[in-house]
Amino acid sequence: MRRERIRAVPTWRKGPGRYDCVFTETDPSLKGMRGLDIARVHLLFSFKYDDKTYPCALVRWYSRVGDEPDEDTGMWIVEPDFNDDGSPSEAVIHLDCILRAALLIGVYGDRFVVRTLTLHDSLDSFDSFYVNKFADHHAFEIAF
Repeated sequence: MRRERIRAVPTWRKGPGRYDCVFTETDPSLKGMRGLDIARVHLLFSFKYDDKTYPCALVRWYSRVGDEPDEDTGMWIVEPDFNDDGSPSEAVIHLDCILRAALLIGVYGDRFVVRTLTLHDSLDSFDSFYVNKFADHHAFEIAF
């Protein structure tokens, strides 16, 4: 794969905003999800310093739940990170840290999903998410 679009826009196709999730490489010495973190991109921007442009992203972090993938699904589970004051854990990262897009699936548990849930608000409606390694070949290769 050569290119992939990561979107962070307040309105998408005349509808609600779209803020994609990504795999970020945080420890290249570890294999698979152990060396990766999941983040949701909320803003893409760049700035210049000493005539050099730095492409960046403002992201909100997710943390892995446990040290192993879920034994029933084989997928890792993540949950949004929060600071001590309850605000989302955010950071500005260089675009070189982003490996590729990630697809998260809400952990539904044993309750029914409300009929009014849409794809636009699903990432704000669940407490934890599966990192879908079955989304495509590339995700399967890196999210083991």
